[in-house]
Amino acid sequence: MTDALKTAMARLPVLEPGHVWLAGAGPGDPGLLTLQALAGLGQADVIVHDALVDPRVLALAHASASFEFAGKRGGKPSPSQANITDRLIALARAKHRVLRLKGGDPCVFGRGGEEALALAAAGIPFRIIPGITSGLAALTVASIPATLRGVNQALILVTGHCGDGEDAIDWGALARTRQPIVLYMGLRNLDHIATALMEAGLDPHLPVAVIAAATQPEERILISELHRVVAETRELEFEAPAIIAIGAIVRVRAKLLALAGRVSEMVA
Repeated sequence: MTDALKTAMARLPVLEPGHVWLAGAGPGDPGLLTLQALAGLGQADVIVHDALVDPRVLALAHASASFEFAGKRGGKPSPSQANITDRLIALARAKHRVLRLKGGDPCVFGRGGEEALALAAAGIPFRIIPGITSGLAALTVASIPATLRGVNQALILVTGHCGDGEDAIDWGALARTRQPIVLYMGLRNLDHIATALMEAGLDPHLPVAVIAAATQPEERILISELHRVVAETRELEFEAPAIIAIGAIVRVRAKLLALAGRVSEMVA
């Protein structure tokens, strides 16, 4: 460890007894943890973690830390959000140093805001530690730039959990922006989403990338088109967690990989 890194680590915040840190563990690869999240892992008495936190990240915890699973997976038995927040409050009131560890960023479809509000209402001191959100990390590892001058001026991050009534997503409105759409938790409802986007006028041949288990050893990447991506994900048995990118930025991947391959040949 360099002297500069030792100095940076020494200046990191202290996780006090009775406090809760709501931390993002990033997309999976432990190398993408922030230093503050790493500090939390090294100090916590109790780590309350989600299902998508990579075991390699949990392995970085202090040897005496205990773990509590609080994963919420669609279609599977899961603890309620109320139970999770009640548990965080109870652990803090028992003077434990609590790390609430979430995949990606805690406040990007991670319910970090809900838990922060509950902790604040209960008078529990807390800190929110950002993480690299999986939607952006998945694009990067797939050689897809999230934004590119001349291609897009915005990026839409949206949950694929399609609600009803007031919670329903207006896919037509998103399609009319003509900006790339990045879906979290969208694999199960991809048929509905793709159909709605095409009915709203998106080109059926618009490129789509499906990145499963981004940054992890079992990572898989599918490049398809809007009109056939549902059939191909089923045929190839893609499973969650997966990030789905829809838009012209996906086309850049092929060009970038081709150019990178030429550079590699030149170096060789």
